[in-house]
Amino acid sequence: MSFADLQNPIFTDENAAREALEAARWPNGPYCPHCGATDRLAKVQGTKKSHRPGLWYCNHCKGQFTATVGTVFERSKVPLTKWWLASHLLGSSKKGMSAHQLHRMLGVTYKTAWFMAHRIREAMVEADPPPLGGKDKVVEADETFIGPAQDVFVNDRGWVKQRGFTTKRKVIALVERGGRARSFKVDDLDAKTIRKTLFENVVLDSTLHTDQAGHYKHPGREFAKHESVNHSEREYARGDVTTNTVEGFFSIFKRGMTGIYQHCGEQHLQRYLAEFDFRYSNRSALGVEDAERVRRIMKGISGKRLTYRRTGGPNLAQALKA
Repeated sequence: MSFADLQNPIFTDENAAREALEAARWPNGPYCPHCGATDRLAKVQGTKKSHRPGLWYCNHCKGQFTATVGTVFERSKVPLTKWWLASHLLGSSKKGMSAHQLHRMLGVTYKTAWFMAHRIREAMVEADPPPLGGKDKVVEADETFIGPAQDVFVNDRGWVKQRGFTTKRKVIALVERGGRARSFKVDDLDAKTIRKTLFENVVLDSTLHTDQAGHYKHPGREFAKHESVNHSEREYARGDVTTNTVEGFFSIFKRGMTGIYQHCGEQHLQRYLAEFDFRYSNRSALGVEDAERVRRIMKGISGKRLTYRRTGGPNLAQALKA
């Protein structure tokens, strides 16, 4: 983010931030989040001190609302200027931005910054996304493992570090070459899980590129074409057959999780994956720059609600080590 970006009024003026949020959320005019009405809505002009700016009244359900009602920002005491800045920072930082960095830059507590980041990640989750791939398109699929070795109790040795893939968190990623990415935390890497993930997220007319893992063989037969590379033989590309794109996605994800976030509870991993999916699917190579990316985040705040209790709260002992 350049210094010129910081001069944008949405980062400094609360009215400008509110008007920008209204424009992003209501591009076709306001609607009541309580009953869905689009007519007979009246803007309360703020004749009383209790009338906060941006307050609307619905003559259908007799309810009041602002642009934050029915969104991840609902009931937040954080100024909208800081919500815009936090969204811009998370959206424009290729490998993410830690809650500690947000707390220093925004001038809020660590707890607030941590919760803000999770709300923004929730807004990054695309509702009903279209499937990846299509005729003459290539989708690369691969899996990776993330997380530290776990402590296990061994009778004659006590608590010891058990290393290996079985104790780590498992992630599957699907990347459309030259397009979007979608990744998932899964419990198992068996053929049933792989098949379900592929069929729910990729058009069967696509060409599928994978490595030679056995769990891709049977699902791969359902696609227009299935090609694989043999990494055990040091084959990383054969013509245009490669998994380098999805491995590049994993490289960005792991650098962010190791270098920026450092610690991630298993219950939060899917939300972090959504963050990296969003930035990859809305990157500059696809014509999406920082301003448009943050506007898309704001479009994604509607119809979602995330409370601190539901989020789980940060593990402060772990967080303070970061």
